[in-house]
Amino acid sequence: MKITDIRLRLGKGSEEGGKLKAYVDITFDECFVIHGLKVIEGQNGLFVAMPSRRMPNGEFKDIAHPITPELRSELTRVILENYEKENVEAE
Repeated sequence: MKITDIRLRLGKGSEEGGKLKAYVDITFDECFVIHGLKVIEGQNGLFVAMPSRRMPNGEFKDIAHPITPELRSELTRVILENYEKENVEAE
C-alpha cells in the first residue's frame, strides 16, 4: 500500500507550547483513510500517536495501528516530514 495523501491540522495551543502539535488523516492507495493520528511533543521529541479510544478502566487502546516496525517507521517519517514542511510554510 502506498500513502497517497496526508492532511494535517495544527492542534490548538501548539503555538503556546502545548504537547499536541497536529491531527493527521492519512490515505492509502486513494481508497482507505485513517483519521485521528496525532503529532505529539514527547520527552524525546516529536512522535506519531495512533488513533485510540479510552477504555472503561481509563486506559487508552489503539483502534488502528501498523503491525510491522517498518510500516510504523515509514508512517512516522512521512508524517513528521509533512508536519515540518507545514510548519515552515506557516511561518
